[in-house]
Amino acid sequence: MAKIFAIESSCDETACAIINDKLEIESSVVTSQIDVHSRFGGVIPEVASRMHIEQISVMVKEGLNNQKVEDMDAIAYTIGPGLIGSLHIGAAAAKTLAFFYNKPLIGVHHLRGHIFVNELIEPLTYPLLALVVSGGHTELVYMRDEDSFEILGTTQDDAIGEAYDKVARILNLEYPGGPKIDKLSKLGKPHYQLPTPKVDGYNFSFSGLKNACLQLEQRLKRNGEELIGEDLAYAFQEVALHHLLDKTLKVMNDYEVKHVLIAGGVACNSRLRELMSENIKDAKLTLPPLKYCTDNATMIGVAAFKEFNRQRFVSLDASSMPSMPIDK
Repeated sequence: MAKIFAIESSCDETACAIINDKLEIESSVVTSQIDVHSRFGGVIPEVASRMHIEQISVMVKEGLNNQKVEDMDAIAYTIGPGLIGSLHIGAAAAKTLAFFYNKPLIGVHHLRGHIFVNELIEPLTYPLLALVVSGGHTELVYMRDEDSFEILGTTQDDAIGEAYDKVARILNLEYPGGPKIDKLSKLGKPHYQLPTPKVDGYNFSFSGLKNACLQLEQRLKRNGEELIGEDLAYAFQEVALHHLLDKTLKVMNDYEVKHVLIAGGVACNSRLRELMSENIKDAKLTLPPLKYCTDNATMIGVAAFKEFNRQRFVSLDASSMPSMPIDK
């Protein structure tokens, strides 16, 4: 039975896991930096890097879970995209293990990990459409098979998660803003009117929506009116998530799609999961458990087996790529 030891460090989670070729999780540990970054209202790259340095040795030890590196068949790590400093820490740890124990090294694309972790839920059926939504990404990825990645649409400005965080600041909500707005919106009512983003093709745009929220808040303040936070949260979330849904349905109308899945941190959003369940009727739909939506090393291990099975490894001098395209 082949085993892969995987490391994830692309942003503000340090994680390690052991996955075997039956896609069984033999170990998975994650430590988050959210409590630290929430004081700054967002992730500070330099702080994230330092905290990865502090945590990586402990997480490797815990992730091995009393197993030996000698028993692993490969070492996998996130090669990109992500914060360059954070990526370097995971890469250094993975390369050290691979060099010292003479193991093959696998560089995994972070977003491929978010997509392929859904195989732990059910087999993927192709052609497949993945809606990848997170703090740094908003993409519609079309896959004719497991080795084919075509970005049909992407954000022209802010990622959906970034927009959530910026609107959360308007509402004086702590970072990360996504869960806070999702919760607050459940108390809101249809009250404020916000513009629907206008963008060509399958692409997305959230900057105008974010600015509309800010302008609304400033206008109410000038007029001496009180902003109803839950109503703004409701209005923003409905427009933003229907924007995602509309573009997804547009692709399904234009392409053959047998399977739709959502991936990334914003896949935790309860309203997005509700909208997808209500509207995706002509294809299989996979909504991953919340523990697989946020960054983890399990997803890196699952995606690494795609490379392992094809004997596609990287060298010890492979460079981390903070802006790595998914089709590279």
